[in-house]
Amino acid sequence: MEELSREAIFVDGTEIEACQETVYLRKPESLLHLSPLSQSEIMEQPAETPFSLDLALLSKRQKDHTMLDTPEIFQRIHLGGMPALVTGTYANTGVFYSSYIDTYMERDVRRLSNDIDSLKFLRFLRSAAARASQQVNYKGIADDAEIDQTTAKNWLHDLEALGIIFLLEPYSNNVLKRTVSTPKLYFYDSGLVCYLTRWSSPETAMEGAMSGTLLENYVVAEIIKTYQNAGQEPFLYYYRDKDVREIDLILERDGKLFPIEIKKMASPPQKLTKVFDLIDKYPLQRSTSAILCMADQLGAFDKDNLIVPIFLI
Repeated sequence: MEELSREAIFVDGTEIEACQETVYLRKPESLLHLSPLSQSEIMEQPAETPFSLDLALLSKRQKDHTMLDTPEIFQRIHLGGMPALVTGTYANTGVFYSSYIDTYMERDVRRLSNDIDSLKFLRFLRSAAARASQQVNYKGIADDAEIDQTTAKNWLHDLEALGIIFLLEPYSNNVLKRTVSTPKLYFYDSGLVCYLTRWSSPETAMEGAMSGTLLENYVVAEIIKTYQNAGQEPFLYYYRDKDVREIDLILERDGKLFPIEIKKMASPPQKLTKVFDLIDKYPLQRSTSAILCMADQLGAFDKDNLIVPIFLI
């Protein structure tokens, strides 16, 4: 017998279904994490397998998926994946997310942390959202929220435990000593990030200073969701060394590394693939690489470097 436990929040006194990240489907043999709706779920084109750089699987996805251009991708980013917003039950994202924070997030963080100041907690959330897709900076977040670093760490841990955020660890080993050790911060729901960082529309988010950050957060979270929805653990990392050279995402699978760069452009130049050379000295073999971008169809620079549209995630 399945048991589905859901939380509810209230908008203007009306109870609505949150279907938030901490919803779990419990079965005798498994515990599945239900994140906000994924891109493929919203488009009613659920993927059969987690995202990978397998050319045959990507080609199949291209046949099954509807093409999304840049404005349409940013509409997805700005709206997020909350069912009540996706279905149009509630059109005012500001009212929805304000109630969501007040009646769900703050309550559950309070339950975990006992002592919480509502105003400081909101400042903390806004500061964390402003640092989405960046290395975690506990001091910066603490200073913005006027709290100490211990509290900032505890609240981030609480958000991670509640399934609001996740941390992407850097890829490293004993061969390359110059890699960093600080994880990067991401939110499962891009709409929440847009609300907290005050982007009022998809258009302003697309043209604003955080457009690249929002796109990276969206792409990484969507890839994570494809693994969660398949009941599989994603082995995802990023690369950054002390010379500030970075690869946005590295997928480790079957003893191979698949590096990925995320770009807000439709026609990326081949020179972007040079960054993938950074992991050539790793013991694991570098396999197919890709630029995930706003292209309208699957392509390739050569047999080892693909051009993958973001709508194929």
